[in-house]
Amino acid sequence: MRMQEAEFAQFGKCGLRQMITEFASRQNAIAYYVASQAGSDSPLLGQTAEETAEILQFILFAEADFTPAALGTLGPLLGFAPFIRPAQQAAEEQLFRFLNVLNTILIDKTFLVGERLTIADVVVACDLIMAFKLYVTKDDRKKLRNITRYFKTMVAQPAFKAVAGDVVLCAERIKPAAAPKKEKKEKKPVEQPKKAEKKVEKKEPAEEEPKPAPKPKSKLDLLPPAKMVLDEWKRFYSNNDTKPDAMNWLWEHFDSEGYSFWKVEYKYNDELTKLFMTNNLVGGFFSRLERARKYAFGNLLTLGVDDDNQIWGYFMVRGQEVPEEVTDAADYESYSWTKADHNDAKVKAEIEDCFAWEGPALPRECYDGKTFK
Repeated sequence: MRMQEAEFAQFGKCGLRQMITEFASRQNAIAYYVASQAGSDSPLLGQTAEETAEILQFILFAEADFTPAALGTLGPLLGFAPFIRPAQQAAEEQLFRFLNVLNTILIDKTFLVGERLTIADVVVACDLIMAFKLYVTKDDRKKLRNITRYFKTMVAQPAFKAVAGDVVLCAERIKPAAAPKKEKKEKKPVEQPKKAEKKVEKKEPAEEEPKPAPKPKSKLDLLPPAKMVLDEWKRFYSNNDTKPDAMNWLWEHFDSEGYSFWKVEYKYNDELTKLFMTNNLVGGFFSRLERARKYAFGNLLTLGVDDDNQIWGYFMVRGQEVPEEVTDAADYESYSWTKADHNDAKVKAEIEDCFAWEGPALPRECYDGKTFK
């Protein structure tokens, strides 16, 4: 959205903070409008009035508090504003104060509002990019584990990557830019543009817009029928002892052509802290796998102790690849999925102990877990 010349002139009369806030509010208003066009089923603006209010709160926080602090910190270093050390240091203190606020909010959350991505996440994540690329170092990220996890989750989204590309995290803070030398420019005579001749264009008959193609079914529904019915396994698992009854049933009925096993491990175990928070993280991931419920079953366990734990487990999915219904989940990129051969004795033992939440094949002691069924 282009600003008029008079508005630019008005910007010149106001302070940096006011100018930044004015600019940010325009961009966020556009983002909010675009999100409102996604339809009533879209979660972007929240599912309830309370969620919508929370979303607005985060957007206003981003534009009125966080963005001015970030640009007050980075602007002088990039040469966009005079470098006055006390002012830059004051902005830096504000920046990290706001980062710590977000870090606390995200202790047991994947997204800022609710269990699905909203426009609040889009706005805040975009505002975090420059700080994480240019100023928040590895040592800072160790102290800000929750917001770092959140930021990595956001920038790993395919839609985000398509616009912002790969975001490389800061290795070393930028330093003040050197003031450029002024060069004298010679004035060149202004050439009068020649009047272009008007060309008469022939109007072509308007083409009829093609009708939108019907939404395709899941690729998994097009696979040959499986010998094992997943719902029968889920019922048997829920109503019987896991070992030996349920596992004996599984190995007797398992269809290796119709289903495959996958070992699932969290990529950022070094960022996990309290056990209950780790287990809540798994619960949040499962809540975003709703589309896969018809095609998958699995257990993810929280192993270890406070400040030294991991997420580990196994999934059984329809087909021989991780389906789109799983890869489409926001948290998918935070986990590694490795295809597993259940005919291998070690793998088979791990699957059995994973589904039972106990046993010698587990990598570490089990604190708790979640079952996706």
